[in-house]
Order: sequence, then C-alpha cells, then structure tokens
Amino acid sequence: MTTNKPFGTLTPISQESACCGDDCCGDAGSSEITHEQLETITAAVQHQYGSLASKAAERAADSTSVKATDKFYSEDQRGALPDEAVGASAGCGNPMGIADAQHGETVLDLGSGGGIDCFLAAQEVGPDGYVIGIDMTPRMLELAQKNAESLGTDNVVFKLGHIESIPQADNTVDLVISNCVIALSEQKARVFSEIFRILKPRGRFVISDMVTAEALPADVQKSAAEWVACVGGAAVMSEYLELVESVGFSEIEVVKEEKSRPDAIGWEETLINLTLRASKPNS
Repeated sequence: MTTNKPFGTLTPISQESACCGDDCCGDAGSSEITHEQLETITAAVQHQYGSLASKAAERAADSTSVKATDKFYSEDQRGALPDEAVGASAGCGNPMGIADAQHGETVLDLGSGGGIDCFLAAQEVGPDGYVIGIDMTPRMLELAQKNAESLGTDNVVFKLGHIESIPQADNTVDLVISNCVIALSEQKARVFSEIFRILKPRGRFVISDMVTAEALPADVQKSAAEWVACVGGAAVMSEYLELVESVGFSEIEVVKEEKSRPDAIGWEETLINLTLRASKPNS
C-alpha cells in the first residue's frame, strides 16, 4: 500500500457517520470535517479522535452516549478508570480482558487514546512492570497524561507516534495490545512487521480490530466517515489472518469473532469485531 491517498479522493464525512460498530466510539465532530481538510486519511482520523478527546468529559456525563466501555468492559474495569478516560473510549472489543498480562512485564498499547487499556494493564503488571501508550493524536495524549495524573499512575508513559513506525527499540516488549486501531491504517503489513520487531522472542499480541467477511464496496473504501469509523479500511478476515502469519507470527488464535452490526443488511452485515492472539517465535 502507499501512503498517498490509496483510494483517491475521499468522500467527505456526513452527519450520519457510523463508528466502530454500533455507537461504540467517537461521535464528536464528524460533520465538522470539510472536504478541503481531508488531504489524507490520517488527517481525518486525527481530526475525529482529537475532537473526541476534547469532548471526553461531556460524553462521560451524558448518560445517553454509548461508550465502548459500556459495551465491552466489565463494571469492575469501568470503575477503575477516570470518567474522562471512559468518555473518550473507542473500540470494538476488550483486549485487556483476555491478555493475561503478568507482573513485571512491559506492555505497549497501539492507539492508546485516553489511556483505558494502559491503566488496566498498569494494574496487572504492577510497580515492577511498564506500560507504553502510543498515539498519533496530540489531544488524546494530553488527555491520557491528565488521566494518568488523576490516577497517580507512575508506571505508564505515553508517546506521540504512528503505529506504522513504533517509537520503541527491537525486542523490548512482552505484550502488544490494540483496540480497533489497525483498521485505521493504510499499511497493515507494516504495522504487523513493527509489532513483530518490538516484541521479545515468545512475546505476544492481543488485539481487537474490525475486519470483514468479504471485500467492501469501493464507495465505502473511499468514504472518510467509514474510515474514521474503523470500517473503510477494514481488511477481509481471511487476508488479515494470512498477513499475520506471513509476518512470522505463530500460535495464531481467533479468540472472539462476532458481527459488528447484527441487525444490518447489505455490506454492513459483513463487518466483524475480531479479537486475535498470536506469538513471536523464540527464534
């Protein structure tokens, strides 16, 4: 894939934009993006999630706003998180719910957003462990750092970076997690290669992501609204799994697979919320 508009001109976002399944991620600011602003998919994604970060407190206080934590996280998990972290929640699963992070491990979260999975991981790895959150949206990083200060968390650091070029040394991470972020990338092969690079031998990843049962229509792939909703860039599931294997991962396991929009018809019924686990071989 190329980084320069692989699908040509994007269709501007409308007020009907969806998001990561059924109302489970950011609904703030979609209609504010103009056609002129959409020079790249990355710009559209940064705008959307920057807006989500800015309205995190408002969303947290709004009982009618459905957050990802409402759908995928346990009551105990939600109770351990700052309100603004919950208000900025976006995703299509709960990778930390099955990641089995161990005391003293180093965990890295791709697309860490307001810090939800980082803070849950920090509890599991304990004071001898280390958690790194990577996000490309400055406003999300500011929110995550604010949330870390409110929790008094001192074993988590947040870094500005792209998942296609992770700012982390080779063979230094025990566990990589991610929640509905790889679908936002135009370079998925590069992302998985980067995950492989930074993992220690026998390290593993647990990710939740949006995939499809079959190829999406061309107009959906060109829609900015569907891209920021984790849909426009969703890969066909069989090809996604083949890609993971081709990078070199082993012990690939589909932990969970469910329809993202169970009551939908047409192409939307092909959308799948996938949670996947795999390991880096020992040599």
